[in-house]
Amino acid sequence: MSTNLTSGIIGLPMVGKTTIFNLLTNSNQETSNFLSGKTETITASAKVPDKRIDFLVEMYKPKKTTYAQIQFSEVPGLVRGASEGKGVGNQFLSAIRNADLLVHVVRAFENSEVPHVEEDINPLRDIETISYEVLLADMDLVEKRIQRIQAGKKLTKENAFELEVLKKCLAALEEESLISQLGLTEEERFTLKNYAFLTEKPIMLVVNIDEDQYRAGTYPGKSEVEKYAADKGIAVIEICGRMEMEISQLPEDDRELFMEDLGISEPGIDRLARAVYDYLGLISFLTAGEDEVRAWTIKRQTDAKRAAGKIHSDIERGFIRAEVVAFEDLVTAGTMGKAREKGMFRLEGKEYIVKDGDIINFRFNV
Repeated sequence: MSTNLTSGIIGLPMVGKTTIFNLLTNSNQETSNFLSGKTETITASAKVPDKRIDFLVEMYKPKKTTYAQIQFSEVPGLVRGASEGKGVGNQFLSAIRNADLLVHVVRAFENSEVPHVEEDINPLRDIETISYEVLLADMDLVEKRIQRIQAGKKLTKENAFELEVLKKCLAALEEESLISQLGLTEEERFTLKNYAFLTEKPIMLVVNIDEDQYRAGTYPGKSEVEKYAADKGIAVIEICGRMEMEISQLPEDDRELFMEDLGISEPGIDRLARAVYDYLGLISFLTAGEDEVRAWTIKRQTDAKRAAGKIHSDIERGFIRAEVVAFEDLVTAGTMGKAREKGMFRLEGKEYIVKDGDIINFRFNV
């Protein structure tokens, strides 16, 4: 059960993708104010901030602390015509075929020193430009596969079924609908699984705003972007990349004061990391002790026995019971001992569906 899911950061050139990537992953990739013609994809891990881990660290003072992680890949800026090979074109598109989620960074910020590739600020137009390129790339893939099946000497039952599903996809793409909105059956989705269609992936919009827009609580075209996102069932997050960069470079004490002045309860980048985690259908269960406090990443609806396998296959194989206390119960009780006294510990069997924030100790015998 792999939970090493990757999010691809996409968008036009010079919209702040590298800034967001650096903030998420603590990297120092060079940001450029000019079309740098960057062609390589960069991948790094981001920590998923978690107040529950912080609480347990205070309680246990462990030797080691491990937060949940998500992989992010930043791909070169996409330009109009990329699906036909313009700019870094298809190379870009193949780089994100392996991503589980697309994080589309959209520029709303004003900055005369950073020219916009389309010359003016228009977030909805930019969103549509990228969406259209992604759609055309999928359409190209579908058409080629349809031709290949039809050119084959013998049409097997599997191929005939695949052809039917591909034609359904093509019709949707021609109407500028996403494959994810087609409501495909489990069997239909299975037949497409090797294609990794881009319009089948969940998408999240990150609108990169400036400080004035942040203070005003709005940016040019905000209502159109929100309507577009609502119609497509896409999540939208606003982040002021430049301000977040400044916050991240401050010493811890100054950081708190600076955020207080701006009325920020937590960095937007933390919100983004958690939103991506949630959007991918991931949750964390926790293990705690003096050696280590750790978040373990699992998919929602995972049972206790498979969750145990995240730690070690032996624990899954020899699973007896899971001792579980909900994080909120521990906070209410104040200590593990009191939680036990108050009967907040539960013994759960292998079918128990693990909940986000469960603190678990597995009993096993190999």
